[in-house]
Amino acid sequence: MALRTAFTKYNKGIALAAASTTTAAFTLLNSRQSSAKCDDEILHSPNYNWDHLGLLSSYDCAALRRGFQVYRQVCATCHSIERIHYRELVGVTHTTAELIEMASEVDFVDGPNDEGEMFERPGKLTDPLPSPYSNEEQGRMANGGALPPDLSLMVKARHAGHDYLFSLLTGYQEPPAGKEILPGLYYNPYFPGGAIAMPPPLNDDGVEYEDGTPATISQQARDVVQFLNWCAEPEADGRKKDALTYLAVLGFTAVMTGYYKRFRWSTFKTRSITYVK
Repeated sequence: MALRTAFTKYNKGIALAAASTTTAAFTLLNSRQSSAKCDDEILHSPNYNWDHLGLLSSYDCAALRRGFQVYRQVCATCHSIERIHYRELVGVTHTTAELIEMASEVDFVDGPNDEGEMFERPGKLTDPLPSPYSNEEQGRMANGGALPPDLSLMVKARHAGHDYLFSLLTGYQEPPAGKEILPGLYYNPYFPGGAIAMPPPLNDDGVEYEDGTPATISQQARDVVQFLNWCAEPEADGRKKDALTYLAVLGFTAVMTGYYKRFRWSTFKTRSITYVK
């Protein structure tokens, strides 16, 4: 009876594990289907293919360099990336010399000096990327009361971050018939409510890429979204490498443990015991 109960519990465990695995696989397959859902208020972004999200994939440094260029020449006029410093871009988008020169073009307020006064100095690698506004009040004043959000974690702060940002940047269009848009707002079906205060930021050939890549709106949007993803998860590539190392070590440990177990218990399993009265 006890053996039957244990066997039944074992079978239930296997059934639950199989059901969980099947459900997870079904959910993963459904999440990869490219579809767009809509309701009365918002059009949900379709699922796009992002190569750097693969288990064995890494960021494309050329795309990150282009995305940083789009940010500097377009997005930085209103948005900040306060959590990223110039030194963190070394070897990712630019060389050390390029970033030192780039940082020196910006003046940062530092101090106080020996006289107790604040002063301006050229930027250096340890400085964060500059903000377009000195404080929140100035940002709201320049944008009609709306404060442009910081983009450091924007990919992680929005549902379906990559797809949403790409759809938002490329989704500006004329409002449909019957849809009234207040003055100073723009119609974008991917933004909640459809009316957004940010004007269309991207234009064809709005930037001139150094590597000669055609600067279409979709290309600019894709590059800057990848750069913003790196800003939110700069450790992603290192985390994947560490995971492969850990899996290799665990696999080797499992094999050696199994071999030692067989070696250690082989004498007990092969022995013959004879009982003599």
